[in-house]
Amino acid sequence: MTEAELLVKLEEEVKSLTSYLDPIDYQNAIADAQRETGFVLPNANATEILWLKVRAKRFIFFYLMTESAHKFKVKQYSLHQRFEHYRDIIKLMDQEYKEFLEASAFTPATGFEAFGTKVDAGFQYEPQTGRDTTYRDDNVVIHRPDENA
Repeated sequence: MTEAELLVKLEEEVKSLTSYLDPIDYQNAIADAQRETGFVLPNANATEILWLKVRAKRFIFFYLMTESAHKFKVKQYSLHQRFEHYRDIIKLMDQEYKEFLEASAFTPATGFEAFGTKVDAGFQYEPQTGRDTTYRDDNVVIHRPDENA
């Protein structure tokens, strides 16, 4: 899925709320979702696409809630309820995302995990004398950060 396809999908799914949003709001929501999840577009992974869409919708609801906040008046129940509904939806969406992160093996890639492996240069020295032992047969190149720690 490309960013343009996701944008169209978001517009379809939020339906009548589109009149309250500018096109830049959708682009910002997609960018925020990408930063939060670590997933990028274009993307072919169904799970990643689903969570990009869900998190982008969450950001759209947050924008709408923020816009509704300044309209809050005690005697106008409809505006108060609108604000509360957005807040409840956002809480629910955040909880579902938290449960997804806890239940799956997915963790946002940071450091060496983003590349899958770490390979040292293979240089080796005796700690006591500092003598170079790089070319000995017992020199093992470390492939993971926790190896031979």
